[in-house]
Amino acid sequence: MVCLGNIDFAHAAALMARYGLTLHAVEPGAPIPGSYWGEPEAGIIASNVYVRPDTPVHSMLHEACHLIVLPPERRAQVHTDATDSVAEEDATCYLQILLAEQLPGVGSDRLMADMDTWGYSFRLGSTRAWFERDAEDAQAWLAERNLLPASGPLAEPSALP
Repeated sequence: MVCLGNIDFAHAAALMARYGLTLHAVEPGAPIPGSYWGEPEAGIIASNVYVRPDTPVHSMLHEACHLIVLPPERRAQVHTDATDSVAEEDATCYLQILLAEQLPGVGSDRLMADMDTWGYSFRLGSTRAWFERDAEDAQAWLAERNLLPASGPLAEPSALP
C-alpha cells in the first residue's frame, strides 16, 4: 500500500491545489480531522484534505475527489462525509484512478491494486475490471460536469483540469 510518507508531499499538495483544495499534513499518531473511516484514512472538511504519513494515497485521492466533484456551495458544507449518491461515489472512484497518474511513484495500476487491497467492492470483482469494462456511467457523470478532458475519459491525465 502506497502511503503519503512514500511519495513527495509537495506533488500531492500541488495536485490538490489545482482543484482549489489544501492538503494538510497531520503529525504521526495524531487524530486526522474529518476522517470518515478513522485513522490512518484521510479526512475532509470543506476544501481541506487531512493526511498523515501513514495515510494511504488512495484514501487521500478518494476523499479529495469527493470534494472535486462537488459544486462549490456543497463543498463548503462538507465535514467528514461528502457522498450524495451512488453515481457521485462511482465518479469519485473513477476520477481518483485518473488522478493517480499525476503522482510520481503511484500511477493508476498501483492505485487500483491498493484499492482492491483496501476492500473497494465492484460488481466485476476488481477495481481494474470495473474501470475498464463497467464505468461508463461514472465517465458520463464526470463528462457532464466537465471533469474529464474533451478528448475522452481515457485521454492522457495531463489533459485533466
